[in-house]
Amino acid sequence: MFCKNCGNEMDPNASVCVKCGAAKGTGAAFCSNCGSSTAPNAAVCLNCGAALTQAVPPEAQKSKLAAGLFGIFLGGLGVHNFYLGYTGKAIAQIILSFCFGIGAIWGLIEGILILCGTINKDAKGNPLKD
Repeated sequence: MFCKNCGNEMDPNASVCVKCGAAKGTGAAFCSNCGSSTAPNAAVCLNCGAALTQAVPPEAQKSKLAAGLFGIFLGGLGVHNFYLGYTGKAIAQIILSFCFGIGAIWGLIEGILILCGTINKDAKGNPLKD
């Protein structure tokens, strides 16, 4: 296994590269299979043919419709942000909702932005499915 950030060979059990300090699996400049440099936005390594990008499995994708409706109807409680994995933001919405009453307005706006496609990724960076 090779670091995708610097191309240094890594121990399979390592969580960070000892040469550059990048977390395992981060970076896009080198192939993790053979360590050769890769072209920006390439789908496969031209040296060994290994896939450089991993497709997000459908079960890992969150529903855009569900997140948007959670935001519109339960936005003051931050349910849509809990659903999308933004726990800190959800807790802030709950606090603002109970202390100042503005969490519900914030949730309504975010719900609309989710349904319109402006907010289109969850906390892990996975795209929302339609």
